[in-house]
Amino acid sequence: MDGIGFSYRKYIAVIALQIVLVMTVLDVTVVNVALPILAEKFSISNSSAVWIITIYQLVITMLLLPVSSMGDIHSYKRIFLTGVVIFTISSALCAASQNFIMVVLSRAVQGVGAACVMGVNIALVRLIYPREILGRGMALNAMCIAIATAAGPTIAGAILSIASWHWLFLINVPLGFAAFIIGWRLLPENPPKDHIPKFDWVSALENMVVFGLIFFALGNFSRKGDIALSAVLLIIGVITGVFYVRRQFRHEQPLLPVDLFRNSMYAMSIATSVCSFIAQNITMISLPFLYLNNYHFSAITTGLLMTPWPIATMIVSPIAARYVERHNPGATAAFGMAVFICGIVLLLFAGNEPAEWNIAWRMAICGVGFGMFQTPNNIVMVMATPVHRTGGAGGMQSTARLVGQTLGATIVSSVFALLVEYKAVTVCLCLSMGFALCAGIFSYTRTLGHKKELHL
Repeated sequence: MDGIGFSYRKYIAVIALQIVLVMTVLDVTVVNVALPILAEKFSISNSSAVWIITIYQLVITMLLLPVSSMGDIHSYKRIFLTGVVIFTISSALCAASQNFIMVVLSRAVQGVGAACVMGVNIALVRLIYPREILGRGMALNAMCIAIATAAGPTIAGAILSIASWHWLFLINVPLGFAAFIIGWRLLPENPPKDHIPKFDWVSALENMVVFGLIFFALGNFSRKGDIALSAVLLIIGVITGVFYVRRQFRHEQPLLPVDLFRNSMYAMSIATSVCSFIAQNITMISLPFLYLNNYHFSAITTGLLMTPWPIATMIVSPIAARYVERHNPGATAAFGMAVFICGIVLLLFAGNEPAEWNIAWRMAICGVGFGMFQTPNNIVMVMATPVHRTGGAGGMQSTARLVGQTLGATIVSSVFALLVEYKAVTVCLCLSMGFALCAGIFSYTRTLGHKKELHL
């Protein structure tokens, strides 16, 4: 990065973004490990304990687009710093909770902070990095997420082996304080604008209702909850969504970025993201059942076998970022999906009693494919949008990821409910390949006629 105007002050500013990004990802993975401990501590069922995870993800999904829009209108930096403060304080509240209700409410507030950070992260990366090396900033994001995903269970286990569950949340406090100080001093402000539109509070409320009800209903279906209630909530969410989308067409800078969807390259990028994360989550959820119940690996071995995927993604992402500085990122992402599909095919034909190493390298191929896909795909999406709409674009990208992950989890639950387990895993992996194929086709198709725009 030397010689092209990327100063040390900007390096330090990037550190603030990555500290908080890692915190928000870790707060899913480390709490996953602690759920049995929290269920015992508060004398609740395991299904109830899952709400500690669910409420966090639900609030993030409901608020991503509203906070991204606020960032576009006012200040990405201000939204980010507000998110850091909320996340840090709510982490302390989680640690101080005396009962289950307090933990759930604190986690909901923590979700507000995480949404603020995730909603403007990509926009701040675009402001910090020069256009010609933007891919490296995207790759750093992907690498930090992969590290946090891979290291989360290990970090949680290490903390719980020497301290109480409270420290899973308390570690966020000094990190949040450091990120706030760095961000306050060094993060850039939005470029000046001639006209500042008003924030659409009605659309924000509709957005929260739509995503809240639909995602809650889908989650309830997957947990085999009250089917009638879930169906009613889903219908209300969809009907509200119709009015919500119609309202967006009347605004110059809509909260749901329907203006950006007029750009075919951006629209295809979102479709690509949704399909890819459906494929990823279907695979990641179904494979542990294959390893535990079909191959009879232990829980520890199963956890270790899941690790080569994020590690490979972490290694490949920065290489892919440098590669697409001179090559077509859309075609690179499509090739990444092809490699991902090859990895799943290899897993399907691993044999009846494969050795651990024979699984590990196949998992690594899946990770290599996803690493080749993720950063180039994000680059295409960001480059297809004007700078003043980067917040909305980034929020939509994060929303697409959460939509894909939720739909992936729902598909796995539905398949396992309909089929016996050994057949269900095979069907799930075949569905994963189907969605990955769609992602690859969308990725390559969107590049046709846009080669000039895709050059960094």
